[in-house]
Amino acid sequence: MIAAAGLCGAAIFDASNSGALESEIQLDLSSPLSGWEPVSGRWDVEEVLGASKGKALVQRATGNDFNVIVAPGGPYADVDVAVRFKPISGQEDASAGIVFRFSDGRYYVIRANALEDNFNLYYYDRGRRQISSSRVKAPALGRWHKLRIVAEGDRLKGWLNDELLIDHRDSRYSTGQIGLWTKADSITAFDDLIVKPISGR
Repeated sequence: MIAAAGLCGAAIFDASNSGALESEIQLDLSSPLSGWEPVSGRWDVEEVLGASKGKALVQRATGNDFNVIVAPGGPYADVDVAVRFKPISGQEDASAGIVFRFSDGRYYVIRANALEDNFNLYYYDRGRRQISSSRVKAPALGRWHKLRIVAEGDRLKGWLNDELLIDHRDSRYSTGQIGLWTKADSITAFDDLIVKPISGR
């Protein structure tokens, strides 16, 4: 079931950036969201302890293989995306991910899991397939952490809590939208989503 209750959105454009980065886009996950596309899952804005503005976007569906919501804006070819996440609960899975180059249901996702000591990059095309992985201490349940991806051409880099853990080349998807992701029974909060399109490559 896809639930879109309470989804609204706000984007703040910061023109102060220069160089290879175009305007930074800050997507406010503390306000009702507008322009977002829930592909699967139950996404809503809730009060969450430790959220930067007191509220965050929370995914609460527990019966799907994967839960995806696509952000407004894009498509982006080369992009730098960061988000804070808080794994709240989950017995089968307690994960959070950034979806990027989403197009026609196909996408890349980089994800962390509070129940596993790995940090993985996948592509999805009617099924999820792992393309890179790194060993890492599992991010603690009930605490805020940070995910970041940088995609430039075929080079895909991923950070967890500001540590570069994945640096991989893959060229199957070249452009698309960005979004957020969880798996199975993960209940996860997301906050402070920042998108920086990269130009001048």
